[in-house]
Amino acid sequence: MRIKVEGQHPLNGTYEPSGNPNAAMALIAASLLADQPVTLRNMPQTTSTTILLDLVRWLGVEVSMQDDNSVTLQAAQLTHRTLSEEQIGSSVGVLLLAAPLLVRRQHVRLEIDFPLNRIRTHLEALRDLGLDVVTMHGAVECRAAEWEYKDIILAQASVTATGIVVMLAAALGKETIIHNAACEPHIRELCLLLEDMGVHIEGIGSNILRIISPPQLTGATATIGPNHIEAASAAAIGALSGGRVQINNTRLHDMRMIGKIYRRLGLQLDMDESMIFIPRHEQLSVLNREEDVDSSIETSIWPGFPSDLVAIATVIATQARGTSLIHEKLFNNRLLFVDRLKAMGAQIVLCDPHRAIVVGPSPLYAVYMATPDVRAGMGMLGAALIAKGCSTIDNAQALEHTFGNVITKLQALGAHIEVE
Repeated sequence: MRIKVEGQHPLNGTYEPSGNPNAAMALIAASLLADQPVTLRNMPQTTSTTILLDLVRWLGVEVSMQDDNSVTLQAAQLTHRTLSEEQIGSSVGVLLLAAPLLVRRQHVRLEIDFPLNRIRTHLEALRDLGLDVVTMHGAVECRAAEWEYKDIILAQASVTATGIVVMLAAALGKETIIHNAACEPHIRELCLLLEDMGVHIEGIGSNILRIISPPQLTGATATIGPNHIEAASAAAIGALSGGRVQINNTRLHDMRMIGKIYRRLGLQLDMDESMIFIPRHEQLSVLNREEDVDSSIETSIWPGFPSDLVAIATVIATQARGTSLIHEKLFNNRLLFVDRLKAMGAQIVLCDPHRAIVVGPSPLYAVYMATPDVRAGMGMLGAALIAKGCSTIDNAQALEHTFGNVITKLQALGAHIEVE
């Protein structure tokens, strides 16, 4: 899909983010732990969730879609226990299905085409739980085991590893304590669903979880929470466009740190428990002298500033008066998109793969973009919407991977986006 984006049109109106796709993937996987129906409301219409729902259908799960974006899954049985290289692709999130396959089939084979060090934390956690894990070239095989009591610590606060361990503990262990657990909103939602399915969980929202499994998991109903990354991205784009935007159906708990960092960049969000209002910003300023730069932005594990917002934060910095240091502490190569911003006229120095210095404000000019990165896509779309001229973005379907119907929703605010 190719889109043409004409910039410098103020966005005004009301925006509602879709459900969190990361939460959706975790809840879909958890639904397969029981043979009774589980209904998930507010299912996001993203590429990632569509692929996972197709995959669970292939596993033998009955999937019923309703018009109100609700999905009911009933896993009377799982008919396969191998996930191929093609099915997994480059998405570590698909590995969440390993948990229900181990619980229901006692064995899983994962065929992967990425280095094993990407899932080292996951494999260590499985072994710490007492499961038999065998690695070979291009595949991982694992056999289930039950336990009375386990107390483990994750080598990293990995979201996917935490999700897998929590699901296994809910079905295979009597009592499990997990230290250094991830505590992102989607892990919190996973724990709440498992509680509704009969699991006792202490410490939800913290990095130490105590899980006591029930005699049997039951069916349940859950509502997937809003995508805080989409909400934060739409808020920034609205402010940078010079418009006024109200974002409904948000959660203050998820947005507090994001609002704090945005204020550091001169962008003000007026937030309450379920809504964000973005007033018109005449000019952004980061002139709060901190050592060698005016503002320093660092990504961190939750509840720190999310790495998925590093691109949009960099775009904000290009429009703010002052010098900002953007420090991506969690992942390699997440700052490579700055070359595209530099091509648009931004003043950015990439110090190394993890740090960039941004001097603003800089007028941005339209460019051609071959492929928007899945992680940086909303940032680049935001840059195009504030740039002078008409930008062309090829392979724009990547935006739909984690942001459902985002182009249509921005068009409703007044964005000039033409889909070819």
